[in-house]
Amino acid sequence: MRAVHPDVEALIAAGKAAGSLPFEAMSPDEARRAYASRRDLLQLPPDAVSEKRDITIAGPGGPLALRLYRPVGATADEILPCLVYMHGGGWVFGNLESHDGLCCRLANEAGCCVVAVDYRLAPEHPFPAAVEDCASAYGHVAREAGSLRVDPGRLALGGDSAGGNLAAVLAIMARDGSLAPARFQILLYPVVDLDRTIEDYGPNSPGMTITGATMAYFLDHYAPDVSTRADWRASPIKAATLAGLPPALVVTCGHDPLGEEGRRYAERLERDGVAVTALHLADQTHGILTMTKVIRPTAGIIAYVGAALRGAFQSAPSGDAPAAATGAAGH
Repeated sequence: MRAVHPDVEALIAAGKAAGSLPFEAMSPDEARRAYASRRDLLQLPPDAVSEKRDITIAGPGGPLALRLYRPVGATADEILPCLVYMHGGGWVFGNLESHDGLCCRLANEAGCCVVAVDYRLAPEHPFPAAVEDCASAYGHVAREAGSLRVDPGRLALGGDSAGGNLAAVLAIMARDGSLAPARFQILLYPVVDLDRTIEDYGPNSPGMTITGATMAYFLDHYAPDVSTRADWRASPIKAATLAGLPPALVVTCGHDPLGEEGRRYAERLERDGVAVTALHLADQTHGILTMTKVIRPTAGIIAYVGAALRGAFQSAPSGDAPAAATGAAGH
């Protein structure tokens, strides 16, 4: 078996000793409570930022909650580039609180505004509800850039796991002109192919944070209609072309059932002419960027992600949104 980082080994051993159940052994509500209860055990307290405030907008399914972050050192009237961030959690759990620390850290590392989206969750709201909510939030940021004090010409999309899936989908929508153009996309151990069975995930590293069985559980809740899983809005790797997408940073982990598909997506981006940086963490497992208290390398990894985002924003002319590329994204 591939080497496992000692901090990951300790995490898995602690979970086993505590008798922690895998998410697929729980109902969605039980999984949400279990995930939320682990936050203080796994995460350091959030970094200070210059501003953190909640916003409610009209979403496709009702009121939609967003959280805006501005980095330390930003003045009240400074116009900042902006990352719209979608949290992970298999589309079943996760919220503004679960990823608060990561969003604070990204705002400070990248020197940008971050707007996090509290999209509707499955199974109560299956595909494409999350896509619709995130598209609505991104559109709001672009339209209201002036009042939010962000630069509409320097917008980026990002997310981890299920949120990485949503970020990748929105990047395609932005390329095709249904959303404002994006300058960069950050895909952190993303889900990009829902059209899979549990057997397609192959052998799992024993006892890791998620397995193929966990992914099957998430997919059954988010896309219970199997026929929808080949839709590019569910599986962005199924898009006819990825050409014309914004530059991407794709982070994958070796002990993660999503590692292989994430690497395939990075390779396809490269083949289709997209500037892509692929960072593969062979000894790490899924979900580490919200485990800052127990996985010590996360600080450096988040700093790397922030530096990549800062660089992308610095290379983008302020106030000058790029023209959307042409080309439909059919199956």
